[in-house]
Amino acid sequence: MDSQNTTIHHELDSIMGTTTRIPRLLSAEGFPEWKYRSEKYIKMKDFKVWRSILKGPIRITTNLPTGQVIDKPYIDYTEEDFEKIEEQERALATLTMALSPDIAQGFREYTSAKSLWEALIEVYEGNEDMKESRQDMLRKKFNMFNYVVGETLEAQLERFTALTTDMSTAGIYLTRSDINKKLLNSLPKSWDMNVAVIKKTKALNRVSLA
Repeated sequence: MDSQNTTIHHELDSIMGTTTRIPRLLSAEGFPEWKYRSEKYIKMKDFKVWRSILKGPIRITTNLPTGQVIDKPYIDYTEEDFEKIEEQERALATLTMALSPDIAQGFREYTSAKSLWEALIEVYEGNEDMKESRQDMLRKKFNMFNYVVGETLEAQLERFTALTTDMSTAGIYLTRSDINKKLLNSLPKSWDMNVAVIKKTKALNRVSLA
């Protein structure tokens, strides 16, 4: 059992990330949360890497006596030039290592962190119509959320928290009151008395029940 728990713990660390390990993208469904966590991780570890992802590769150039601008020969690079190149390579490596082998295989053509980041967003977030479709699907799941017979309260809360997190990541922002009311109304009938008391005594727009 201890071995099984350790394996599960390592798998969660891989998906969610830690202070020393970037989250790993394993599936399309996990992209919104991965995108959010990866951005936070990169900014925390090295903001220059995040800046490189946003700005893209920098061309190292030199001016000829004729006024023409050309790529600087590698042999003429200064320490500052090398630092810029290393920063770009570090950014690309950081993103690449955050992808599972199966996903990384499909994005090997991208040679800069910026192009890779934008390609991932295009593939997994899609256009505005796809975003709206995902939002509609999540709203329906929220409206239909309910207790499943035989489910523990802890499992129901985990499902609810995962759903509201997905909604927030997708750009759907609910009031605390709406979240609390939905959760209370979805609890099993054995909780009816407690729900009635909570609704009477709690300010649902100020407390967090989930």
